[in-house]
Amino acid sequence: MDTQQIHNHGETIKKLGHWTTARSFEVRSRHGYTVLDLRSLRIPEGDIEIHVDLDRSALKLLLPDDARVDHWDLRWVGRGKVKDSLAPAGDGGRVVRVTGEIRHGEIRVNRGGVAVLTAIFSREFVAEARAAHREGRTPTVADPTNIA
Repeated sequence: MDTQQIHNHGETIKKLGHWTTARSFEVRSRHGYTVLDLRSLRIPEGDIEIHVDLDRSALKLLLPDDARVDHWDLRWVGRGKVKDSLAPAGDGGRVVRVTGEIRHGEIRVNRGGVAVLTAIFSREFVAEARAAHREGRTPTVADPTNIA
């Protein structure tokens, strides 16, 4: 299985829409903010694994409504938490396993309309909306379940 690597040093990195087909990710961030959109239908079925090494950083995950986050194997140094207020109650759906270490950071999980708004209020959405308008198609950054 190919692992998609994201390295962030003091920047804001947003990976939105149909940006990957991988199910394994490695995120290393120091003093940064990273957004990973994992709602694409192009990501194959099965669990998603994210190994993190965050130092005073935030990771935002945009997930489908039925996806569950398993952060049991996450190590914490200092303050931090996983903010997932709309976690699904059932056992169905895809599992996103987060492992690794977070030093004074956090993981935020957005689903549904909040995930759509997060994608819309980005430069990536504006650029893709302009390109989609020129090409006569529907933008997919806001909702990657729309295959264009």
